[in-house]
Amino acid sequence: MKKRLLSAFLLALGLCLAGVGAGPDPASAASSAVLAYAAWAPNTYYATGTRVTYNGADYECIQAHTSLTGWEPPNVPALWKALGSQGTGTPGQPGAPTVTGGTDTSISLSWAASSGTVTGYRVYEGTTQRAQVTGTTATIGSLGTCTTHTYTVRAYNSAGESAASAAVTGTTTGCSSGGGLPKHILTGYWHNFVNPAVELKLSQVPQDYDVVAIAFGEATTTPGQVTFALDPGLSTALGGYTEAQFKADVQALRQRGQKVILSVGGEAGHVQVASSGAATAFANSVYSIMQTYGFDGVDIDLENGLNATYMAQALRELRTKAGSGLIIMMAPQTIDMQSTGMEYFKLALSVKDILTIVNMQYYNSGAMLGCDQKVYSQGSVDFMTALACIQLENGLRPDQVALGLPAGPGAAGGGVVSPGTVTGALSCLARRTNCGSFVPSRTYPDIRGAMTWSINWDAANNWNFSRSVKPFLATLP
Repeated sequence: MKKRLLSAFLLALGLCLAGVGAGPDPASAASSAVLAYAAWAPNTYYATGTRVTYNGADYECIQAHTSLTGWEPPNVPALWKALGSQGTGTPGQPGAPTVTGGTDTSISLSWAASSGTVTGYRVYEGTTQRAQVTGTTATIGSLGTCTTHTYTVRAYNSAGESAASAAVTGTTTGCSSGGGLPKHILTGYWHNFVNPAVELKLSQVPQDYDVVAIAFGEATTTPGQVTFALDPGLSTALGGYTEAQFKADVQALRQRGQKVILSVGGEAGHVQVASSGAATAFANSVYSIMQTYGFDGVDIDLENGLNATYMAQALRELRTKAGSGLIIMMAPQTIDMQSTGMEYFKLALSVKDILTIVNMQYYNSGAMLGCDQKVYSQGSVDFMTALACIQLENGLRPDQVALGLPAGPGAAGGGVVSPGTVTGALSCLARRTNCGSFVPSRTYPDIRGAMTWSINWDAANNWNFSRSVKPFLATLP
């Protein structure tokens, strides 16, 4: 038995030695081999050191994680290290571009370099090439003022082009502030009801508030139709506040430069716009209320769901009736703006050309994902900045994004913060100063400002919110 094993060993050794003597140089063979790693896939756990291929390039995992769509290796250099080409000849996919600046007629971009041999990069808008550069930055010019454009980037060399990068959307500057409003504003809600906060006549609202949202317009039995009247309980609590006095106060606020709009819905509101007929009923009824009371616009605060398609129709019909001075605001909850696939986000993007501001509610929320896919808890600078980043980097202009916070204790069940936390978040977004652990990749000097629930709760807390936030807004760029 031992003799047979020894013979087999010697035979194998002889074959091996023969192969070494007669075959190609091992180093040469290794250099010409192509390693076949598994293709990268979403929703897959990758341990540190795992190697994958993606769009003809190899990558090594440098931080263990479970992949998600959008986390393709060239897009997340914190998770993957590029190893180079798998012999296809074309470069790897460039990293996702970001908007780094712009003017009234141009947008500037930058992106992470591709793996492999790269001659240069081409920037595309759809299928049309807009720029060709040798580096990883480009400025696309000859654009219209306040126009939105979406770009992808491809690397190229003599063998061909890489796959397209992820897309980025940017808007040229010079956009109208909407409704004759200042660059940075403070919005507050006024209660048309009685609750533990302070009851106020509209004439008692401080001039610190640039926009006063009357809460709320309510549903009727007709789908889409909205109704509004001064609440009898509030009238009694204020010693007989009449409709005529209320209308006069609306005009007084407008004469001193403030805007007054009707907020539709609220936590208990059930306005439903789910058909073309309902959209027309909404537009007609809201426009009638605006004419009756002298309101400057509408705020969409539907916390029980909305249909983006028909609400967009309703807002466009209202805009046709009211004209270009119409103020359109929205007050979605945080969950409503986690991705562009959510109905509120779809609505905001579909009416972006006539939308004034989105005042997302950063309260009564719990924990949510930021734009860096990390989880943040309400009540912090990071929560506001990382969630605002989702809107700012996914299609809304900075002048269309504001931070909605409670005015103080009692105003919300969670997410109550000090005014200093609010101004810290605005400073972080506008200047990248006073940030927490999350620091945005760029500044947003046109960030619009803040909203608070509510003016009445601000009064109950000695006007601490408006007296702190409003002066700070004047310091922003």
